[in-house]
Amino acid sequence: MSSPNAILHIEGEMTIYQAGEQRANILGALEQSARLELNLAGVTELDTAGVQVLLLAKKAALADGRQLELVAHSPAVLDVFELLHLSAFFGDPMVIAPRPT
Repeated sequence: MSSPNAILHIEGEMTIYQAGEQRANILGALEQSARLELNLAGVTELDTAGVQVLLLAKKAALADGRQLELVAHSPAVLDVFELLHLSAFFGDPMVIAPRPT
């Protein structure tokens, strides 16, 4: 039985060491809902393995006609998304704080 909406909070690192577990958690939550909100406020580190998990989840959602929204991007996520120019791919609104001068 699936629910129409769900929220999943990611805490800590999204690195190669957690990628397998996070992949399973995110895809499992996505399968159980028509719309999954992935809250990234607690992400302290993001590497390419974590980015790959997020890319896979977005593609899986699109393929299944489900909606995946990334929200509350942490500074670690914002830094990587900015570096890799990923914000347009995910299409989620992000608030990017001005850099200190």
